[in-house]
Amino acid sequence: MGQDIEKQIERTIYKAAIALDELNWGNWFELCDDSFHYSITSFSPEINKEMIYFSGDKKELQGLMDMLPKHNTDHSPLRRHTSVYTVDISDDGQTAEAVSSVVVYQNMLDGINAHLDSGESRLFVVGKYHDKFTIKDGVAKFVNRETKLDNRRMDKGSHWPI
Repeated sequence: MGQDIEKQIERTIYKAAIALDELNWGNWFELCDDSFHYSITSFSPEINKEMIYFSGDKKELQGLMDMLPKHNTDHSPLRRHTSVYTVDISDDGQTAEAVSSVVVYQNMLDGINAHLDSGESRLFVVGKYHDKFTIKDGVAKFVNRETKLDNRRMDKGSHWPI
């Protein structure tokens, strides 16, 4: 049973990467529990503190995604490469935690950044996903995702969830 749950969690993490790559917010939100909380953080050695780029719940994220088409954003697509490192399932099988590596590439669109050629891919961010899940009837759903970035600087117009 534990291995089945572990595979379910891994599939959920990979499905989330595909949904985010495709900007398919509906599919991504379906993978999240109603209590879902999402944050993007990074540690700054210069100030010796954790920095928070974003922190919000599912309802706030849904509102943000609904508003994105009305904002001036960089529409160069992001592509995630995710590798699940660990999955730890609670003894009662009702919750789990996972840590995954994530590398995000950005494929530059024509005219977006003058210093980069159109069609060029560049490294966007590197970090880890720290995920928490609830497991009900064999279905794993995200209750928390903290994206801990190694980067401490993000480009303007980067409004998409990482």
